[in-house]
Amino acid sequence: MSRVYNFSAGPAMLPQAVLEQAREEMLDWQGSGMSVMEMSHRGKEYMSIASKAEADLRELMGIGDNYAVLFMQGGASSQFAAVPMNLLRGKNTADYLNTGAWSKKAIAEAKRYCAVNVAGSSEADKFSSVPSQDELQLQSDAAYVHYTPNETIGGVEFPYLPETGNVPLVADMSSTILSRPIDVSKFGVIYAGAQKNIGPAGLVVVIVRKDLMGDVLEATPTMFNYQVQADNDSMYNTPPTYSWYLAGLVFAWLKALGGLEKMAEINQRKANKLYTAIDNSGFYANPVDPACRSWMNVPFTLANPELDGVFLEEAKLQGLTSLKGHRSVGGMRASIYNAMPEAGVDALVAFMADFEQQHG
Repeated sequence: MSRVYNFSAGPAMLPQAVLEQAREEMLDWQGSGMSVMEMSHRGKEYMSIASKAEADLRELMGIGDNYAVLFMQGGASSQFAAVPMNLLRGKNTADYLNTGAWSKKAIAEAKRYCAVNVAGSSEADKFSSVPSQDELQLQSDAAYVHYTPNETIGGVEFPYLPETGNVPLVADMSSTILSRPIDVSKFGVIYAGAQKNIGPAGLVVVIVRKDLMGDVLEATPTMFNYQVQADNDSMYNTPPTYSWYLAGLVFAWLKALGGLEKMAEINQRKANKLYTAIDNSGFYANPVDPACRSWMNVPFTLANPELDGVFLEEAKLQGLTSLKGHRSVGGMRASIYNAMPEAGVDALVAFMADFEQQHG
């Protein structure tokens, strides 16, 4: 069997060690005689899996007891609605920062439930940067401030943590969670779809400060109510059990690696290698302000777009897949999440140099 280096933006590659452990446990999880996907979510075997996953995530991220950790369904996009439903709390306006495609989708959904104040936007420069703190037009009476720390499609990342005073900060961390340490106490809500740095698709992790739960919009579906989910240990209904199990294996893998500090060192090194290769070339280019470049998603273009197809075909022959840029942006995009080994980035950099030599 030959595994490729999969640069997909999501669903993304998983750590090989995690996949191998899942394979070993597929038919019989630790002597239970069952696969995890066959277990009752309320049985003692699965409850131990779920509780360990939560404990490991809390340890990795330094999540305090004043936060609930929820394992929900619907992906991050469901949280575009769940956030205003849970956090408006009697107010009728919220601040949003617009820095790319996912910010725009969150804004559009929030407008169904409240007045949205776009407190900062980089749309005028085609989302090649983010607004600075001084440029933000925040409202002191907003219910919350929502932003996307890393835009997967555009490869744009906030180099700073927005200061929002007493207004809760909400972050869609789908493509940056677990890539480095963060101070969870600075946030009201963090949510993240699993299929980039956590595990397979089908799961969304929501970290919510407990004082923000319990006062939802009247029409909020029960399944979107954070308080209900917390009161039922994310098991009001059958959760995505196998995705949750695999997420737990990823958390354990990260702990064994040395935690998020170690992961951050590796991720920064990987990103620096790729950006250096691009910047030192007259053949490749990255459109993002260097101060706002993503560690996780690296878009780049070729000097001659007519060579895009050839680049993708030859890259695939070298075991480098899923490098085509998003259809709204074009060019190439290399997503180098936690599970992408440094050797994969080295292989891509070497291929890019060889391709430039042949076609530049």
